[in-house]
This record gives sequence, C-alpha cells and structure tokens, in this order.
Amino acid sequence: MDPIKIELVVIGAGPGGYAAAFYAADLGKKVLLVEQDKRLGGVCLNRGCIPSKALLHAAKVMVEAKESAHRGITFGEPQLDLQKLRAWKDSILTKLSQGVAGLAQRRGVQVLQGRAVFEDSGTLRVETEKGQQFVQFEKAIIAVGSRPAIPKAFDLGNPRIMTSTEALEVEEVPETLLIVGGGYIGMELGTVYAALGSKIVVIEALDTILAGADADLVRPVAKYAEGAFKEVRLKTKVLKMATVGKQIKVVSENAAGEQKEELYDRVLVSVGRAPNCADIGLENTKAAKDDKGFIKVNAQQQTSDPNIYAIGDVAGGFLLAHKASKEARTAVEAICGESSKSDPAIIPAVVFTDPEVAWAGLTEAEAKAKGIKVEVVKFPWAASGRALTFDRTDGMTKLILEPETDRILGVGIVGHGAGELIAEGTLAIELGANAKDLATTVHPHPTLSETLMEAAELFYGHSTHAYVRKKAEPK
Repeated sequence: MDPIKIELVVIGAGPGGYAAAFYAADLGKKVLLVEQDKRLGGVCLNRGCIPSKALLHAAKVMVEAKESAHRGITFGEPQLDLQKLRAWKDSILTKLSQGVAGLAQRRGVQVLQGRAVFEDSGTLRVETEKGQQFVQFEKAIIAVGSRPAIPKAFDLGNPRIMTSTEALEVEEVPETLLIVGGGYIGMELGTVYAALGSKIVVIEALDTILAGADADLVRPVAKYAEGAFKEVRLKTKVLKMATVGKQIKVVSENAAGEQKEELYDRVLVSVGRAPNCADIGLENTKAAKDDKGFIKVNAQQQTSDPNIYAIGDVAGGFLLAHKASKEARTAVEAICGESSKSDPAIIPAVVFTDPEVAWAGLTEAEAKAKGIKVEVVKFPWAASGRALTFDRTDGMTKLILEPETDRILGVGIVGHGAGELIAEGTLAIELGANAKDLATTVHPHPTLSETLMEAAELFYGHSTHAYVRKKAEPK
C-alpha cells in the first residue's frame, strides 16, 4: 500500500482524540484519525463513562421503586433481565459511536482502523486487517488513553477477578462481590451491583473513600454505603488472592495487623489506571515519559518532540474525558498557530455515586495543605424545598472564598444531580466571580441551583432559608 501523506494524524478516537480531529478539520487541516477498536469513542464511550452512567441510571430506578412506599406508591419487586439490560446499554454505545463516525465523515476526517506505532518523528506504521499501512505526517497528536491497572499479585487469569471493563459487561450478578479500592470507579460500580442485588464489601487502603474530595462531601456517600453495602473497610489492604473452586479466596489485613481470609464469588479490582503508551514506538521519537509512564508535555500539550503532541489520560493529570477534550483544543490551536500559551483550565470532577459528589477549583483540604487562608460557607439541602420534594435532603453546597475579595476559589456539591450543578460553579471560578455576583444572580425556584445562590447569601448572613450572623458585603 502506498503511504498516506497527511497534515495531522490523531492516534486514538476517544473524547480527546476525536475532539482534536474534528476541531483541526474545522480549522482547515487534513486529518487522519487512527483507532485500534472497531467502534469509535474510546474507553469513555465504550468501557467507561457512558456504560457506567447507563447502569447507574438503571440502578437508581430500581432503588427508587423500592423507596416509594412511604410516598404511598407501591410497586412489585423489580425483576431483572440481565440480557435486556445489557442490550439496552449496548444500544446506547452503538448509537453514540455511530454518531461520532458520522461526524468524522461529514467533516472529511479520514478514519483508519488499526494499531499505530511510530517509526520516527514523521512516520507512523498502522497494522490493519489488510496489512501494514504507513502514514507520513507533519504533526501527530497521541490520545491513546489509559487502561485499568491490576497488580500482578491479583492477575490470576481468572475471569472472576474483574477490572471495570469486565464489570461493565454485567455477565452476572454475583451474590458476593469484593471491591478492591474505594475510589470513584469502585464506589460507582459498587452502587450498581448493590442495587442489582450483590452483597458488597469494599476494601480501601486509605482512611477514606473517594480520596481527593473534601471529607464533608464524602460523608453522605459513606452513610449511603453503610446501608447499601455489606461493609466498607478502611485502612485495609488485600495481601493475596487465590482461586478456590468457583470462588476467589482473599486474604486481607487491617491497620492493626489482623488478617482475614474470605471467599467471594467475584472481585473487582479498581486501584487506578495506567497509560497506554508502552507499545506505540515512542522510543523511536524524541518524546519522553515520566517515572509513572505518562508522556511529558508542556503547556501547549507538546512533547519533547516538536512534531508530536499528547492529550488526555496518556499525558497524566486528571484522568477525565472533559480534561482530554479541553487539551485537544489546546493542542490543535498550538499546531494551527492560533494560541501561543494555554491558561490552566478549571477541571470539574464528578463522582456518580448515591448521592453524587462534584467539585471544581480549590478544595478545602487543598487550601489547608497549602496554607492558603480561605473562608468556607456551606448551605445544607435540608433547607432546600426542591430537595425535600424528592426526599434527598442529604446534600450540601459549599463555597471556598478568598477572604480579602470574596472571590470564589472553589465549589463543592454533594447531593442528587450534583454533576449537573457543578458547571455553574466552574463558570463562576473561571470568570473570577465573587460571592456577591452569585448571591445577586436570580435563580429559578424551586430548583437545586438555588443552593449555590443561597450559599453565597448565607456567607453575607441574609439567606432566606437559613440563618447565620451577618457579614459585611463588599462595596
């Protein structure tokens, strides 16, 4: 096959890769998008964000059906058809992937299926079903993402030991499920399987679940888990696993050195993710990796090789789809000469547990660790009429403010729909708004969005639905 000559090649068609390819095409570049999987969309669409949220919605419906009796509404016991559930979930993925493919076609982005390997700083070898295809490029963007990390001690080759990839297939609902790791993936999937009927045990080595979020935001999630899960064990480590018949024997040890040996039907290992850049020929270029295996980039997402850029999970930092999409624009603008520098973006984080947790900007814990003086104000959802209407008063909205200016440095939300609410907080931080700006912005009633306004009002001591001593407002 004759080599393909192209201005820009993008390796990986996830939310970072296809965003980069589409934006570059919109700016007039000739683009080739290389993807190893048959379906576009990357991990997020096919094995992560989208399927997990679909299953979380199904779980939410089942839980709400059971909890409606006190409202005078009684349903029969939910009947689960796993085959239909999987088919519904897969139909969503298919529609979205086809949508991405259609957008690529309309933009004139050429798509090539195969595994890409760098031959040098201007040549790519793509191993396709029809043989090797060489690509000669002017610039390249690496967006190959990450994969679930699994320690060698746990990798027994037994399908009953799962990563998030296998857990999202929902092949069965195990009677007992151990989740190793109390981060967002473990807690989200624990929420799903608990609703489907599994007895969940979570083992976390740290002293808290959802590390990274403020403790007061985590507290309602921990309380929910106490009721929905069999047990959450903190400061505990899994020492080893072994196959015993149709179960997995697990030996764990707590902070006191006490060991416990148990049998589980399945185990989900969710202890982090690793970048997918080990076998892409990076050593044949000038691009370099850090000590954790992530590709080093500058503020424009450019690697040590001037022709090659890296975005998303493979470039480290927050391993979030929207962060990858933002970096895609940064890289493309640098390649097109439209931007000479990149201002650090405010990247919101959302954990889709029950209740949801979301935050953006500076957290209270970060401020304390860095010695940054801040003012913190919290508005409890027990004072929200909208929260009362669907029995979810376990939420809270908090603002992290700069004392001298009342500028909003961070926003944290825990509660029903927190992920939908955090964007307003992110925008406030990006615009440099202060608490007065938020307090004087009219919010519709009755909505949960009011909790942001009322948190700001509470800071000044005149929130309608809560009371604190009044603070002087800036002139």
